[in-house]
Amino acid sequence: MQSPAIAQTASAEPQAESGIGDIIVTAQKREQALNDVPLSITAASGEKLQDQGITDVADLGKIVPGFNYTESAFATPVYTLRGIGFYDTSLAAKPTVSIYQDQVAIPFSIMTRGATLDLERVEVLKGPQGTLFGSNATGGAINYIAAKPTTTFKAGLDASIARFGEVTAGGFVSGPISDTITARVAVRTEQGGAWQRSYTRDEKLGDRNFTTGRLLVDFEPSDALRFELNLNGFIDKSDGQAAQLIGVVPLGNPARAGEFYSYPIAPHNNRAADWTPGQDPKRDDWYYQASLRGDLDLNDDITLTSITSWSKYDIDADIDPDGVALQGYFYNTTGRITALSQELRLGGKTGDLSWIIGGNYSREKTYQHDEAAYPDSTSAYQLVDAGVGVPFFRYYQYAQQKFVNKAVFANLDYDIGDFFTLHGGIRYTKTNIDFAGCTADRGNALGVGIENLLNFIRGGAGLGPIDIQPDACVTIDASTLTAGEVRRSLDEDNVSWRAGLDFKPNRDILLYASVSKGYKSGSFPLLSASDANQFNPVTQESVTAYELGAKLTLLDRTAQINGAVFYYDYSDKQLKGRVVANPDIFGPLEALVNVPKSRVQGAEIQLDLAPTDGLRFSIGGTYLNTKIKGSFVNYDSYGNQADFGGSAFPYTPKYQIVIDGQYDWALSDDVGAFIGANMSFQSDTKAVLGDARQTPSPALTAEGGLTIADYTLIDLRAGLNLDNKRYKISAFVRNLTNEYYWSNATRITDTTVRFAGRPRTFGLSLSVRL
Repeated sequence: MQSPAIAQTASAEPQAESGIGDIIVTAQKREQALNDVPLSITAASGEKLQDQGITDVADLGKIVPGFNYTESAFATPVYTLRGIGFYDTSLAAKPTVSIYQDQVAIPFSIMTRGATLDLERVEVLKGPQGTLFGSNATGGAINYIAAKPTTTFKAGLDASIARFGEVTAGGFVSGPISDTITARVAVRTEQGGAWQRSYTRDEKLGDRNFTTGRLLVDFEPSDALRFELNLNGFIDKSDGQAAQLIGVVPLGNPARAGEFYSYPIAPHNNRAADWTPGQDPKRDDWYYQASLRGDLDLNDDITLTSITSWSKYDIDADIDPDGVALQGYFYNTTGRITALSQELRLGGKTGDLSWIIGGNYSREKTYQHDEAAYPDSTSAYQLVDAGVGVPFFRYYQYAQQKFVNKAVFANLDYDIGDFFTLHGGIRYTKTNIDFAGCTADRGNALGVGIENLLNFIRGGAGLGPIDIQPDACVTIDASTLTAGEVRRSLDEDNVSWRAGLDFKPNRDILLYASVSKGYKSGSFPLLSASDANQFNPVTQESVTAYELGAKLTLLDRTAQINGAVFYYDYSDKQLKGRVVANPDIFGPLEALVNVPKSRVQGAEIQLDLAPTDGLRFSIGGTYLNTKIKGSFVNYDSYGNQADFGGSAFPYTPKYQIVIDGQYDWALSDDVGAFIGANMSFQSDTKAVLGDARQTPSPALTAEGGLTIADYTLIDLRAGLNLDNKRYKISAFVRNLTNEYYWSNATRITDTTVRFAGRPRTFGLSLSVRL
């Protein structure tokens, strides 16, 4: 079942004048009509994405109920699908929703910002996709399909101007270079648009300075051999997002929090925020990727495919997430990621059996270095208040990791007679992760405090003193009563699998049942670790998914109804929780933990209608009920121990609804008009486990604590098509009602903050096709 919002009417190919056309997708790594695929899939064309202003993975919530985007406090985006997500903001955090571009993996979420350039379509696959897409797709997989080079000359230009002075411009050129080579070049740049404003002084924030490009070259030396070269990348020098202060709960001694207590709470306004003067959040990120795909037809029925990719990402970001114009918490993060992958597979059809067998190898290296400063925070005085040191206002933390992943896989589809098809898939994966990192002194103040603390304990144990040098690691190893770099390794393997049966009595009906199991690899965090145990990894998690679905085309192919019910048995869910260090100086400290047992149950429904020429309408919704099973004792964001058994997952609204419609009509032989609207709704959810509204501060509790309130967003679009659609002029309004909403709420040392969504934005766009 493809999920709501245009999935049936969005095709890269021209639609019929009336009725719902077929969509060709590659969800199973071979071309199939979407209604022949026994999976829950959303597919939308590049044109539809452009019309709805979907220029980033984060915007997919406009067309994909069950998908949730979270603006993290530390630059790394978090994606959740059907309740399966992983909130860790390290560069090296592996996702549960994997992103692909033309079946090439983008291995880390922070690398995905340029994936939406010049698209033919996007495919969103829900549920574990481990057999064909590998580990780290327990929630699903999103595959962006780039618009391909053409055999005739084509070109296009797109430009828009919007509120706050945001300007976007881009275009493409495509065509043949020789009889056997075609190419396509595309580029887009986004500039301006500072939509945030300080509510304590006259300053603005939020300018975009983002440029992305892609070169595609297709080479077909013979009818049996094809190559596809993809060179792409982006440069992002945009402002980051500042947070909104909603409350103060000191991390250290409350007597030291006077400036925070007197700071004004942010107005309930999307634009209002605050940050430290002269320390504007800002990125300087670079990403580039090269991939080469080769397909060799060994005969009419069997094809050998090789996909090789290499990518590199560099980050230099200033981040001020505390929501105040004080030095509550500010840091600069620098780092890099390099990734290499190789997949080799055979696919074909033998009688009634369609099959794929193959293997892949990937290797990634990551390095992250964070320089943190918080001279106004109560945290800077915790060693003073413990009687073992002096104030420390700066520190740094770093981690380097190496990932090696090896896998072999097979997938089979066997037709039993004319109506039934059996499906099966299996993948064996072996993963190794090596980690080295620590929290370190910057200067000598933190080192002096940790040295005094350890020497006091060592003296009581009859051990000699230690000496911590300036700028050295201060992460404590309680087993040796020393401080230093932490080194760990994690070796895991697993077997993902899928089995299913579908019944298709005719082209308009598909009923299917499936059960699948997928895994997400273990993970090491990067955080302010005073205790070495904070760097302990979480082990791999697994999801066993049971699904029943139907795809029905009705009323002479003018209506499509798709539905599914599903149940996920979730083991060892990875979660950011807390541990208590030994010795306990700082209280409960952040760490990654595994939740032994949990589950997701839910349902999806979608109706797509094309009742008359030019009219398309879609409505879809998702219901999710998530729950921690049994007892799970940990700590909330404010250090209170609790049993979170029975709690719902964070960032998982129970209800999501998407409605979209558009009407096109002719004004003359050469002029057409269109008008459309989109509405997306999600119910309230929580940013933490447990009672997100209960906090140590009555004022913060009254603000809703760490909840994410329900919201409804409405977008409008209208315009003209001229000269047989060679020219398109349109106007748009996004967030028509100026709804105040936010995607995250979190605690940052002494402050609790929100990250608001964008306010009402309106503008004009122009599109030209040659």
